[in-house]
Amino acid sequence: MTTVLVQDLEPASADVGVPAHYGDPMREQRTLDTAVGLVDRSNRDVLAVPGEERASWLHTLTTQHLSELRAGQGTELLVLSPNGHVEQHALVAEDGTTAWLDTEPGAGAGLLKYLTMMRFFTKVEPRDATGEMAVLSLVGPQAVAAAAARLGVELAEPRVFDVPGPKFATGSVPNAPTALYDVRPFGEGALARRVPLGVDLLVPRSSLDDVLTALAEVPRAGLWAYEAIRVAHRMPRLGWETDHRTIPAEAGLLAPAVHLEKGCYRGQETVARVHHLGRPPRRLVLLHLDGIATDQPPAQGTPVTLDGRTVGFVGTAVRHHELGMIALALLKRNVAEDAALQVAESAAAIDAS
Repeated sequence: MTTVLVQDLEPASADVGVPAHYGDPMREQRTLDTAVGLVDRSNRDVLAVPGEERASWLHTLTTQHLSELRAGQGTELLVLSPNGHVEQHALVAEDGTTAWLDTEPGAGAGLLKYLTMMRFFTKVEPRDATGEMAVLSLVGPQAVAAAAARLGVELAEPRVFDVPGPKFATGSVPNAPTALYDVRPFGEGALARRVPLGVDLLVPRSSLDDVLTALAEVPRAGLWAYEAIRVAHRMPRLGWETDHRTIPAEAGLLAPAVHLEKGCYRGQETVARVHHLGRPPRRLVLLHLDGIATDQPPAQGTPVTLDGRTVGFVGTAVRHHELGMIALALLKRNVAEDAALQVAESAAAIDAS
């Protein structure tokens, strides 16, 4: 099996350190779309937050309702700036003694710095655990069955609450995480977390060989295939679909990561005001690119223009095995669904479905 690493193709990419593909990116995409594949995402940063007050402490610092987080539960959270802009996004897995937070490659240091700064006298001990734990992902409609058969873990479906309307009644949002992901231990200190695209595996690096052996019959898929599936499902990624001005409502992060009725946290005033008005300045969309002038996806940050005027930027652009060239983009809210957009050399259209 040919293994092509991200750095072999994109040396400056934030995703260096993991395979981009194993020789056939389109076949790998189809596997993730129709069956199950194993994706190496071990370049993600991982933080460990042990300590008896971890749940209540994280509850006060982040956008998520975490005060009652229990063993066997996972979710998502954001850290916002004082003005409500997204600074950090992490997934959570609670095992009963430690809350494990995994985030984008290179983002862990900033998140750890913030958490350490806010420790004060709280009984918590946040630390960088990237050298201890690696993230792998089983992706596809057969991911849960593969986890059960190969790893012996049974996982319930994710539960994500609907975002209430702009002027919702008090009590509309339950006092629980807005996204609740089932988490189960397996092997030697490993955790399986059910997520919308499949099953994430948080594995001690000392046990990686054992887990890979148990999953030897599952086809491998590279990060290129994973990213294509993520884009098609319109799932934003910190630093790709966000910039320094992005607020949660613009990037589709309210439902999985923001509790609209919890107590005070940094940036809450902006979240509440924008949600009450019901019109965030920008919105995340899926674009179809014509690919006539070029078959190369545009780079992250490429401007999206309308009649020569910049109306947004491209986040992640990929070649999808069925949809062709597609991209996630953050556009001004007043851009019409049928607008004739341009992205570098390519004509682009919003997918309104």
